Amino acid sequence: MSGASPATPAPTTPAPATPSPATPASATSASATPGSGSPSPADSASDGGTEPVTLADLVARARRRLDAPLSDRRPEWIVGSVAGVPDGALGAALGRRVDAETEAHVDALVARCAAGEPVQYVVGVWPFRDLDLTVDARVLIPRPETEGLVELALREVSPSLGPGGRKVVDGEDSEVPVCDLGTGSGAVALSLAFEGPPTLRLWAGDDSDAALEVARRNLDRLAATTPDAAARVRLVSGSWFDALPTTLAGRIRLVVSNPPYVAASEWEGLEPEVRDHEPRHALVPGPSGREALELLVDGAAYWLAPVGALVLELAPDQAEPLAQRARSAGSFDEVVVAPDLTGRARYLVARRDRG
Repeated sequence: MSGASPATPAPTTPAPATPSPATPASATSASATPGSGSPSPADSASDGGTEPVTLADLVARARRRLDAPLSDRRPEWIVGSVAGVPDGALGAALGRRVDAETEAHVDALVARCAAGEPVQYVVGVWPFRDLDLTVDARVLIPRPETEGLVELALREVSPSLGPGGRKVVDGEDSEVPVCDLGTGSGAVALSLAFEGPPTLRLWAGDDSDAALEVARRNLDRLAATTPDAAARVRLVSGSWFDALPTTLAGRIRLVVSNPPYVAASEWEGLEPEVRDHEPRHALVPGPSGREALELLVDGAAYWLAPVGALVLELAPDQAEPLAQRARSAGSFDEVVVAPDLTGRARYLVARRDRG
């Protein structure tokens, strides 16, 4: 149930190093009507007819069908994902010839993109910090704002990092319980496991079984490359704190979450690429957009250790009201609002130091 900014998920991040193509069943379901992104006779003729087709031809064809300027890298990402060529290596491989199956697969993915489906879902894998994550319509697309959430969370649990936040972990801790609530694709929890200290023990919870299936796939991806990090993560089912075992009450050193925070009234105004494809339940928690955030602020004190922190992503206009709510609760000793890379209020960090 991981949330996100309601802005369109513009593909500004580099494509994954080892992208995997979308499943043939969904790829081949695209319509072949004119204007849908499918090849036309004119395209086939312009691409050389029976002449050998190269990756460069497929990129050029995709760019025409998507009406994409050179700054739009969706054509390269789609072609690279099908050809199995890492993003940075595609330029050197553009002369490679392709077979008819590859050509048809690319055309089908371009058709999906031309119909408005986000390119992240089309290619099926998207980078998030140091990981490549499986993403599809069961989970939100990872966004840069949430990469910033992970950065703040790491500052709270990593003694080796520089100044910038009260650390809740010291070098003597043998196990440090951390929970990521509303984990969605698992982006936050898996990044903490991969980048954080080996003492972390992470519980990643979600009330969507479909989202947990995606998180499980991403956990398996991590296990294939970094099994020690993957072994530190447990996926648990349940709504917010209900997903956690009661034995963790009063012991958790960090609660982190990117919950839904879009107001119901904002839904129709979202970009079609978001509204028509990403899961509504992961974006809209209720009428005000603050329902999940308030639950997390109110419930964190019961679960946090005497020295611990709550780190949340939220909308800029929610920052001060939620900060005031946290201060008024009397459960925290320090409450701060932190900006994202654009300078907008984006994160709430509430700390307690009662050890």
